[in-house]
Amino acid sequence: MKTLYFECNMGAAGDMLMAALLELHNNPKEFLGRLNNIGIPGVAVTTEKSSKCGIMGTHVKIKIGNLEEAEHEHEHEHHHHHHNDYHSIEHLIEHLNVSDIVKKNALGVYKLIAEAESHAHGVPVDKIHFHEVGEMDAVTDIVGVCMLIEELAPNLILASPVNVGSGQVRCAHGILPVPAPATARILRNTPIYSDDTIGELCTPTGAALLKYFAKDFCKMSMLSVDKLGYGMGKKDFDKVNCVRAYIGNSVGFSEKITELLCNLDDMTPEAVSFAQQLLLQEGALDAYTMPIGMKKGRTGLIFVCMCRTDAKSKMLSLIFKHTSTLGIREYTCHRHALQREETELKTELGTVRVKTARGFGLVKSKPEYEDIARIALEKNKSIEEVFLHYRSKAEDFYGL
Repeated sequence: MKTLYFECNMGAAGDMLMAALLELHNNPKEFLGRLNNIGIPGVAVTTEKSSKCGIMGTHVKIKIGNLEEAEHEHEHEHHHHHHNDYHSIEHLIEHLNVSDIVKKNALGVYKLIAEAESHAHGVPVDKIHFHEVGEMDAVTDIVGVCMLIEELAPNLILASPVNVGSGQVRCAHGILPVPAPATARILRNTPIYSDDTIGELCTPTGAALLKYFAKDFCKMSMLSVDKLGYGMGKKDFDKVNCVRAYIGNSVGFSEKITELLCNLDDMTPEAVSFAQQLLLQEGALDAYTMPIGMKKGRTGLIFVCMCRTDAKSKMLSLIFKHTSTLGIREYTCHRHALQREETELKTELGTVRVKTARGFGLVKSKPEYEDIARIALEKNKSIEEVFLHYRSKAEDFYGL
C-alpha cells in the first residue's frame, strides 16, 4: 500500500509540509507553475535550497504582491494584516482552478481551523476573522498541500507525534502560550509533546493539515521507502528545523488502540447483538462477546469494543446507552496489522468486491461474502459454485 509518512520532530507549518511534499513530486518546477496560476490573487510561489545543521532541503517562499512574508514559518501565521472571514475564504477556494477533491479537502482543513478559532475566541464560525491564517500565503500553503497530496495519491497518510514547542508566541490578540489555543484545540486526541525548544513549532495551519489528512499519529512502522522529502523552516535551532516526509509501500502497520470491556448478565441475545452491530456501524474496529460465569452461578458475557483512541468517547456513550452496564473498563494496547484495500472483480456471474491484505511478506485475499451470497441467489447456484468461479477468475486477475 502506497503510504505517506510525516515526521514532525520539529512541529509542522503549512509551508514546511508543502516543501517536503514538493521534494517527493516528480516535477516540482512544473507543479509550481500550475500552483501560481490557479487564481490566488497576488501570490507568487518559489523555492530555494536551504541547509539546517548541515542537512539540505527545500524552503518555500511566498510573495504577496512585491512583499515576501517576513517570517514565513512557525510564527508566520500570527502577523496581522487585512482580515478574511470564513465565507470569503470559502468563496475564494470554490473559484480556484483546481479539482473538486482539492477544493473539498482545502475547505475541510479551513473548517477545522474555523471551528478551533471559534472555540478559542467565543465567536460563531461565520463571524470568525482569520487574523492568523486567513492571509493569501496560508491559503496557498493549504491548497498547495491538498494539490500535492492529490497528485502523489497515497493510499494511507500517517504522521509522528507532533512536537509543539514551548514558551509563548506573539499574535494579533497579544502574547499567547505555546501551543496557541487554536492549535491546541485542533490537536485534541492527537499525541503531542514539548521538548526544550523555545518557540512555536506547530502552527494552526500545520496542525489542521496533519489532523485532516493523517489517519493516525504513531511511530513509523515497516515502510519500503521510495523517496524522502525535507521541508525546511526559516528559523535556525540546534536541531534540524524541518518536516521530513517519506513515501513508499507499507509492509504492515502498528497503531495504538483502545479496548473497552464490560460484563453483562441481564440482556437478551437480541439486545446484545443490536448493540454490537451498532458499534460496528459507528466505526468500532471490532465488537464481540465472550461467555463467562458470574456470581450466584449466572452465565454472562464480556462485551468488548475495540476502537481507535480518538473514537473512545463516542464508543463509551454508545455502550452505556445501548447496554445495561453501569461501568466500563479501558485498556490501551498496540495493534499490528496488514494493510488492507478493497477492489472489484467483474466476472460472468457478476461483480464481486475483493478484500486484499498485504504486509510482513504476506498477501491474503478473499471475496466479500455478501456478494457471493447475492450472486448465488440471483443465479440459482450454490455458494461453493460461485466461490469456485470467483477463485478461477481471481487467479488470473490477482495472481492468487
